Amino acid sequence: MRAEIEAKLKVDSLEPVERKLLVCGASFVRETIQTDCYYDTANREFTRMDKALRFRRDRTGQRERFVLTYKGPKERGDYKKRVELEFEVSDAGAAELLLGALGYQKALVFNKRRRLWDLLGCEVALDELPLLGVFVEIEGPDSDAIAKVQATLGLSDSPHIMASYACMVGERLSQLGIQTREIYL
Repeated sequence: MRAEIEAKLKVDSLEPVERKLLVCGASFVRETIQTDCYYDTANREFTRMDKALRFRRDRTGQRERFVLTYKGPKERGDYKKRVELEFEVSDAGAAELLLGALGYQKALVFNKRRRLWDLLGCEVALDELPLLGVFVEIEGPDSDAIAKVQATLGLSDSPHIMASYACMVGERLSQLGIQTREIYL
């Protein structure tokens, strides 16, 4: 099983971060729109246990791919770290039918605009989300690599956000009194 290790940072604007990425010689990977559909049991077992079951539609230009992901509970530490199992799905409709047949229900759906970069062996994602604003996620092989990229980008003083986007979007919808569990850019 693979461990996902990342730092999530709230920023006021993505433009200064993107300029810094260019100056540092980072490689632009792609821009994508990701629509994330989170599934849970009727009694919200995944949410209660800090786990996630996500079905993602990832659209880059005319290319579209679907990825099913399980995320285990977060481990304690300075960075967000959790077991992550994911694989690409060739038949999105069949995958959604299977999830429903297994008793999982759509709990939350939202999308985000993501610009991916590669810097010093880490993936740097510049994310724009509805209701939440803009964030930088740095995912890497270990804490040291992530800390180095964070420092290189001048973001060492930015506090790490341990909550997932799904938790943050769900909380924001509740704060605003919005009943719908689907929100889009």
